Amino acid sequence: MADAAHNADPELFDKIVNLSKRRGFVFQSAEIYGGFRSTYDYGPIGVLLLRNVKDQWWRSMVQLRNDVVGLDASILSPPPVWEASGHLANFTDPLVDCRECNERFREDKLDDPDTCPNCGEKNSFTEARSFNLMFKTHAGPVEGSGHDVYLRPETAQGMFTNFMNVLNTSRKKPPFGIAQIGKSFRNEITPGNFVFRTREFEQMEMEFFVPPDEAQQWYEYWCQERMNWYLDLGMNPEKVRLRPHDSDELSHYSSGTSDVEFVFPWGWDELEGIANRGDYDLTQHANHASERIEYVDSSDGSRYVPHVIEPAAGATRTMMAFLMDAYNEETVNDETRTVLKLDPRLAPYKVAVLPLSKKDTLTPTAREVFDMVAPHYMTDYDETQAIGKRYRRQDEVGTPLCVTVDFETIEDRAVTVRDRDTMAQDRVAIDQLLSYLAERLPQ
Repeated sequence: MADAAHNADPELFDKIVNLSKRRGFVFQSAEIYGGFRSTYDYGPIGVLLLRNVKDQWWRSMVQLRNDVVGLDASILSPPPVWEASGHLANFTDPLVDCRECNERFREDKLDDPDTCPNCGEKNSFTEARSFNLMFKTHAGPVEGSGHDVYLRPETAQGMFTNFMNVLNTSRKKPPFGIAQIGKSFRNEITPGNFVFRTREFEQMEMEFFVPPDEAQQWYEYWCQERMNWYLDLGMNPEKVRLRPHDSDELSHYSSGTSDVEFVFPWGWDELEGIANRGDYDLTQHANHASERIEYVDSSDGSRYVPHVIEPAAGATRTMMAFLMDAYNEETVNDETRTVLKLDPRLAPYKVAVLPLSKKDTLTPTAREVFDMVAPHYMTDYDETQAIGKRYRRQDEVGTPLCVTVDFETIEDRAVTVRDRDTMAQDRVAIDQLLSYLAERLPQ
């Protein structure tokens, strides 16, 4: 495995940020008011890419399996949930302030704990203090401790508190999983690196409940299964790795945790964690709620608290990793071509329909082709500027196939299909176009 220093490309970061704004992947939130730090809005192209990442996760984790079901739990939760989970007491980061410039930092993320990275002053930090990362608000018209609620910092607890509901209604039995995609909120001290670490983000999590004596084998299974997901979607194997945690990194409830890491421009960083959480979560909620949370085997009456294997991925940072991995610059006819070589399953648009000109003679047929393709594939329609510039525009957003309607189409009822990666072109009859696309665009 090559190291991060070999693979990291510091210039890539600025290129991706510029591409994101220029082509509509990601915008700074509230930009017309000067922007709001650490919040981003996903534009017309970005929202499609993000949705495709989530759809592929859901497809592999739920749709193609008969041992995982879905859930969509609420974002707001009362304090007892977070008391039981340990978040109110333990979900903290060490916060220090620089007395010279008044900037705040996570002490554990400082390269030099004695030097301020902002102003360079030495020995200027205050004593570290614990800073709880949870967002608190209140429910109803009256403020006060009796009305406190929290925005969830993770999606996992909703799956634990609903374990018995899902068990009783889904007719599943361990080993089985509950999967969820949704927003989480963490009041990060030092958010940064574009959409990698933000205070509002989206997670793709699954809690897999297993008999206690099967936990280790399922942990190993899910580590490999999750690693294979990234590779199957085309991520460069030299830029992704599975890193087991050292013993001093493990949470107190975890007997094993591994991270899927990607080599970002700043080095290796986490995309997803896979943890063997034991029976900690279900036991904590059972004790705090004074409820029995367990599985009872109807065949022999035996009962046990399942152990949990948790693959938890960040949807937004995973989208960012696929974007960075797919970014390529090539020289074509002495010009630089920027192309996103995304797996077609992730590409925001699968197909672009491009009439060669805006002349009325081509528009009806081009619209006919669009109307035929759009029900099957996310399709763009673009008739502005020269055809070469439109090809480059589609290359930059990763569209695998461009369908050009030209003046010959009127005569032969055929279109030209251009491949994004090779730029090779095929002439295809309109009545055969859908079958041609089906062979080229996997689900």
